Amino acid sequence: MSNLSLSVAIGNYDRNRALIDGDVQIDGVNPVFMKLSPEEIFFRAFRHREFDICELSFSSYTLSVSRGTNEYIAIPAFLSRAFRHSCIYIRNDKGINSPADLKGKKIGVAEYQLTANVWARALLEDEYGVSPSDITWVRGGMEVADRPEKVKLTLPEGVVMQPAPAGRTLNSLLEEGEIDGFIGPRTLSCFDNGHPNVVRLFADSRTAGMNYYQKTGIFPIMHVVGVRRSLVEQHNWLPMALLKAFEHSKAAALTALSDTSATKVTLPFVEEQIEDAKKLLGDDYFSYGYKNNLETLDTFLDHHYRQGLSERRVKPEELFWPATMEGYSI
Repeated sequence: MSNLSLSVAIGNYDRNRALIDGDVQIDGVNPVFMKLSPEEIFFRAFRHREFDICELSFSSYTLSVSRGTNEYIAIPAFLSRAFRHSCIYIRNDKGINSPADLKGKKIGVAEYQLTANVWARALLEDEYGVSPSDITWVRGGMEVADRPEKVKLTLPEGVVMQPAPAGRTLNSLLEEGEIDGFIGPRTLSCFDNGHPNVVRLFADSRTAGMNYYQKTGIFPIMHVVGVRRSLVEQHNWLPMALLKAFEHSKAAALTALSDTSATKVTLPFVEEQIEDAKKLLGDDYFSYGYKNNLETLDTFLDHHYRQGLSERRVKPEELFWPATMEGYSI
């Protein structure tokens, strides 16, 4: 049997690099790698189904599963994870001194259904009692005006979302104080440029994230890996071969990162950060796999449904190809 020649669109992260460089092989596959930004991958995958294998937004994928329209089936390789306390920005001249003060405020979002925004709303509700209906949401382009929501949504009763004024960006609205805050996985230029009134809600977002994990055991999942469903139906060995390869690639990255004779990332205090991560999250501090991430998956699916994104409450086992949820380990 000859190997399958398949397109693979993923981010250029250290945990993928052994795959991209060819140091780790995918059994039975000759991959054609494309190193692309998440936004480009997601747009091309969900709108045009361009790739055989690709990184997927966890939120958009969940929405497609709830609708029964998912042309990709996921494996539990979580290429992006992040605590999202750091993605909530506020004006410090609007009377916002704590998360509870967000009630009644106008908060900008590029898209309501972005995975980072789902997690941010989840932590605000679970930890601070701020529900999505307590905030007026303003949707628009971050730096380019008139960005539409890519996915048509029907939000729950009581949740108000307004479009940004025509020709206006979220950056300009926040910069001029016409909205009270912004939530998103990327920063706005007014924050990057040091606007004195634009700050993070959680001044010490690292400590806030660590406290959140110690309380909940949740390290939020942002992205999964999807495989074209029609391919899996023809080659049912493919999802497990992919999970094995992504696991090996991540293990290679962690091994390299731990070799601090010459640090592999351009940051000081790498050794200390690795030690802190292990103390908080354990030796496998960026874990893949179904069973050991079940609580995190279930929490996300619950909020995704209650926030009006999923059309029904998706179960964790619906997300992944069955063989990849079993107990095989590397």
